[in-house]
Amino acid sequence: MNISQATVNGLSTIAMLISESNKDVALRFGLNAANCPKHPSFCTTEWVKADFARGEKYFVIAKNATPIGCVAYESPRAGVAYLNRLSVLPVHRKRGVGTRLVEHFIQYAETQAVQTISIGVIEQHFELQRWYRALGFKDGESKEFPHLPFVVKYMCYRLAPEVAVSTDLRA
Repeated sequence: MNISQATVNGLSTIAMLISESNKDVALRFGLNAANCPKHPSFCTTEWVKADFARGEKYFVIAKNATPIGCVAYESPRAGVAYLNRLSVLPVHRKRGVGTRLVEHFIQYAETQAVQTISIGVIEQHFELQRWYRALGFKDGESKEFPHLPFVVKYMCYRLAPEVAVSTDLRA
């Protein structure tokens, strides 16, 4: 499997990966275009185009040159990154694809001097939270939003801070 940074030429592929990978979650939690129009299962090319315009970066994983998943990297401020839109097509799940994407995301975040990676998930999606915990994410706060029909559970991953090296030869 190969992971590469996507370009704007891949907007429709990314939108398809996100939408198809999240339809089962929408069905499971009763999400639809009326009660949750911004759920990833309704992702469009325009959404992804707007993400690129905001500076979000997408990484796509392919198997035999066929895209099977993606993840988005957003850095709203120095030292912080949001892991967004982690998506793996259902037929390719439970084979380490999501783990590879998260590991790639973490490695990329390290090169960007990120100390904290944050993600928001549906609070009632317990299996997903267990999966993220197994990758080293820690539980954070839960928050209700008036425009969402579910509570958001935040989780974070702390990257090791760089060790300061003393340049004082007298020490």
